[in-house]
Amino acid sequence: MPRKRIYLMCSPKHFAVEYAINPWMDVTAAVDAELAVKQWDGLRETLVGLGHDVRLLTPQPGLPDMVYAANGAFVVDGTVYGARFKHAQRSAEATAHRAFYQSRGWHFIAPTVTNEGEGDFVYLPAAHGGLVLAGYGFRTEPAAHAEAQEALGRPVVSVRLVDPRFYHLDVALASIDDRNIAYYPGAFSTASQKVLAQLFPEAVVADDVDALAFGLNLVSDGRNVVLNSEATGLADKLAAAGYQPVPVALAELRKGGGSVKCCIAELRH
Repeated sequence: MPRKRIYLMCSPKHFAVEYAINPWMDVTAAVDAELAVKQWDGLRETLVGLGHDVRLLTPQPGLPDMVYAANGAFVVDGTVYGARFKHAQRSAEATAHRAFYQSRGWHFIAPTVTNEGEGDFVYLPAAHGGLVLAGYGFRTEPAAHAEAQEALGRPVVSVRLVDPRFYHLDVALASIDDRNIAYYPGAFSTASQKVLAQLFPEAVVADDVDALAFGLNLVSDGRNVVLNSEATGLADKLAAAGYQPVPVALAELRKGGGSVKCCIAELRH
């Protein structure tokens, strides 16, 4: 059943591809800033139309990747484990996110090691009593997994990313309800593939075509799955599994290496 969510988003008012810190970023490719805002507005309106509450983080000049709001923190039951970005170009985003949470009275825990928020953490509240999946290999350090477990009081299972195109966990794996996931096995080490298959035998498994179309960078309320419109095969698989695919176009924001989920952080009270 769908469950109302509270999401945090940040307008791509200052979005541009000014540097390359992942394989998808091409500084020579033109970005249509007006279209980026229009597509982002479409995503926000889709979430509101599905009955969700969308809060807004104020974009700041000089931080073109701030639109990818998922990376700024990881929130579970009112506790915020803050982010610490790997690349200097994004480091100031963490400060903006921290100010947002602290000004609203959230319990904020500052990190001591590199982690990129919901980019590398996925929470499944009904899986195995409440479980966090945590990715490492490119951005988030494994030590952050232990730190998050202590901060949030939830068991954390580490999975290793091995393909640089899937530099964050949220481009290779997503929760589709409170206990199940969709993922692309090829993004993970052999051992991590075995762990995921054991934990989630009913998972929806994506192929490389839909994974490379950012299909897994999705957001689900347990019933409605908002995903990139180019991932048609994954949409069919989700429908066959009983979910309702809700396709959205985010071609401009893909130029920065992100899609639906990258633009959305979940605020879990």
